[in-house]
Amino acid sequence: MIFWEEESLNDREKIFEFLFDFNPSAAEKTDQIIEAKVESLLQHPLMGVEKSIFLGRVLIIPEISMVVSYWVDGATIKIMRVLHQKQNFPPG
Repeated sequence: MIFWEEESLNDREKIFEFLFDFNPSAAEKTDQIIEAKVESLLQHPLMGVEKSIFLGRVLIIPEISMVVSYWVDGATIKIMRVLHQKQNFPPG
């Protein structure tokens, strides 16, 4: 099961709104890519890399320059943040 934390949903909404202003089609495609890549974690939950700057793992989505931080908690994948690769993750 995928559980999106509120902050990750806010991140996703901000990304969509930012892109929508320039290119609605790109906004929709980017959101679909994020959704599909996160869904793939159900089959491969350890696909992301571990980072020492915070707990959890990071799924890198190079085709859209995004990173997704997440926790694996048994059969649940908790999506913590969705950020552009140039953004810094807050400590935590």
